[in-house]
Amino acid sequence: MLIFAENFNNKIMAEKEVILYHGSRQYKPMTNVFFPDEQISKDDVYFVCYMLERIARQLKQPKKYVANAMGHDELAKKLSLADTLHSENPLAVEADWTDEYNLKAGEYDVTKVDPDLCSCIPTATQMGKVYKRLIIDTLQPGEDYANAMLRVYNNPICDIIDNYNTSAYYEPSPYIVRSYYSGGF
Repeated sequence: MLIFAENFNNKIMAEKEVILYHGSRQYKPMTNVFFPDEQISKDDVYFVCYMLERIARQLKQPKKYVANAMGHDELAKKLSLADTLHSENPLAVEADWTDEYNLKAGEYDVTKVDPDLCSCIPTATQMGKVYKRLIIDTLQPGEDYANAMLRVYNNPICDIIDNYNTSAYYEPSPYIVRSYYSGGF
């Protein structure tokens, strides 16, 4: 039974089910693991992407290392806590997650670029937005945000997006999504 339609938020609520629309695609949002009445928002996805970017840069590891070390259940918990964690000091959150998941330093330095090809390295904030859009734009039916994050971060296209000597990271989102589905730029 349809209760109401609200175009402002682009969602339709049924008795117990929320259906969201992203473009023409319909999806069921992820439920907060701690508060089942609350939904995970796109801003929560952005926050976790931003923190993964910060941690990966700090440890000189690819983001898939951090995401895989956390795994689905822990990513789901962090997504569920994102609306409160965003008010914490990002350095403290970074240190807590590094310790909590026993993350180790590596040698993958995404910021090591050829200055002739890249005059300005994108910030963790900018890359968090790039990955948030890619995750949401490629969300599969029945897939939750945590699974989508693992799927995207483990895709080989991330090596291209994270190579700042190329233009991939600042391409328009629809182009990045098409490139994701086609397997390359």
